[in-house]
Amino acid sequence: MRRRLPTTLTALTAALALLLTGCAGGDEHPDDGVVRLRFQSLAWQKESVDANKQLVAEWNAAHPKVQVDYVQGSWDSVHDQLLTSFEGGEAPDIIHDASDDLADFAYGGDLADLRPLLPERLRADIPASSWETTTFGEGVHGIPFLQEPRMIIANRKILEASGVRVPTPEKPWSWSEFRQIARDLTTAMGPGRYAVAWPLKEPVSVSLNLGVSAGGGLFHRGADGRVTVDFTEADAVVPGTVHDQVVTDRTSPRTTLGSGGSDTLPGFFAGKYAMVPLGFAYRQQIAQQAPKGFEWTVLPAPAGSEGLAQGVSPQTLSIAEDSPYKKEAMEFLDFFLRPANMVRLARGDWMLPTGRAALADPSLRTARDGWAVGAEVAERLRPAPAQGVRGYPEWKDKVATPAFQEYYSGAIDGAELRRRLVEDGNRVLARYQRK
Repeated sequence: MRRRLPTTLTALTAALALLLTGCAGGDEHPDDGVVRLRFQSLAWQKESVDANKQLVAEWNAAHPKVQVDYVQGSWDSVHDQLLTSFEGGEAPDIIHDASDDLADFAYGGDLADLRPLLPERLRADIPASSWETTTFGEGVHGIPFLQEPRMIIANRKILEASGVRVPTPEKPWSWSEFRQIARDLTTAMGPGRYAVAWPLKEPVSVSLNLGVSAGGGLFHRGADGRVTVDFTEADAVVPGTVHDQVVTDRTSPRTTLGSGGSDTLPGFFAGKYAMVPLGFAYRQQIAQQAPKGFEWTVLPAPAGSEGLAQGVSPQTLSIAEDSPYKKEAMEFLDFFLRPANMVRLARGDWMLPTGRAALADPSLRTARDGWAVGAEVAERLRPAPAQGVRGYPEWKDKVATPAFQEYYSGAIDGAELRRRLVEDGNRVLARYQRK
């Protein structure tokens, strides 16, 4: 999961603090012939931080001539912090980020092309679809290692009492069946309760990534490399389902549309909502915060013409172009991402590894806490539609976010949603693609 603070001032303050921390770290070590790498990690949950630090400690104990200094970063400020550090020539050697944040740094020459450095084991272990998320132009500028599909977290008792069909990865709900199930559940639950709560404070990535299952893509790259927006019938399937559940069927409340995922959990625990679509890592909060006796289960998101496919932007590990120790940095990453270690990182973050060997680990195939369902879905994941689209942040903030928010609340219809995404959106993207 990624968390972002609302103010630029906070982000810049944190960025400067991290930069100063990184600079100071280099001055503390004597010129003793030891290679020292700075590894900036964005791990934030205790289990994840512990796993990262333990792996760094294990490497350092076994490699006295190549030492790794762990630097704590933050998802809230990483983009601004990296901009500052790259411009100042003080970037960490090893950089933890997400694939949807790499494009500007990759095209700007700040991140090393990893192709000459990648061990064959690592290259072969991670699927080609995952490598696509970190390929910009002809270069590979990051190693995708953790991914988070969106799942449906459900109240087991409510589902069983209602008698509705419970989906599995082998026999998932279709989007139309999901809508009908929501009607049946809402009727069974009674007044003031809803089948599904959609937390859509940030609606764009949810809409686009789940839309992949129905054949949606929204962004289309022409033969000349230019990207345009087109909102097709396939793109409309998922947004239309959410809109109809909120506005027409009233099986989902308007009140959660502006909420984050964590905001819906009290109502979920209280039985106000039977289901909440959430990122896979939210299972940790649910496991830790659910009241005693609360029974929950993990269901796959509905399937469309493309089955259980959905888009993701994996977490990544990159090497700074200015690092004088690229070879040593890759040797550390090869250790850090061994299958057994990738499993440790995945379990620490409650996410799924990209590596095939790690994903096959029995500990990630257990029924407990929905790991097995997630592992099944992981094999269908694809690059997010917005991957590598220059101008996407502005399109998302200025065009898509308000358009989706108004559509889901019922303030505009589907035709107006399409007009805004396409007409207004293409004007934004065109500015980033002028030659």
